[in-house]
Amino acid sequence: MFTKTYPFLTVLFVMLFLYKSNAQADCVLGVGVVNDSVLTAVFQLNPQQSEKLASFSAELKYRNEILDNTLANIRKRHPQSTVQELSDLAKEYNVMMDSIHSVQTMIEKRLLTLFNQKQYTLYRNLCLEASRSPFLVTPSVYRDTTVVKKRTSFLDNLDDKN
Repeated sequence: MFTKTYPFLTVLFVMLFLYKSNAQADCVLGVGVVNDSVLTAVFQLNPQQSEKLASFSAELKYRNEILDNTLANIRKRHPQSTVQELSDLAKEYNVMMDSIHSVQTMIEKRLLTLFNQKQYTLYRNLCLEASRSPFLVTPSVYRDTTVVKKRTSFLDNLDDKN
């Protein structure tokens, strides 16, 4: 209900609280976390972009499932009786958390490269409102969103005398 009524607030909320709440954390869209329909509505994604978003979400869930299983195996197999063993476990845990963050960042950037200039500008503005650092990518140019000026030639103005 809330996501249908206020999709902008939902995305802004995710951008604010998904990761650490320090002032200039990465600005994430929440691919795989936020419902795809919310991102589609907020950024007015075209059908091709929506299809890619669904693909990216599925890929992220698959990759995170593998990383979660690896984390579970580390916890089960790693001894935890001494301070040194707990310290080693924490290091392995941090490596896995960094991997999860890297996968999320990669998927986010892949989606952002599909944005056109207006969508990317909206993303940047939302990030600035949330005091987050937007990922820097080059937006795509779509033929259906650009105005093509027809070039006129002086030959077009010549009368056909044949």
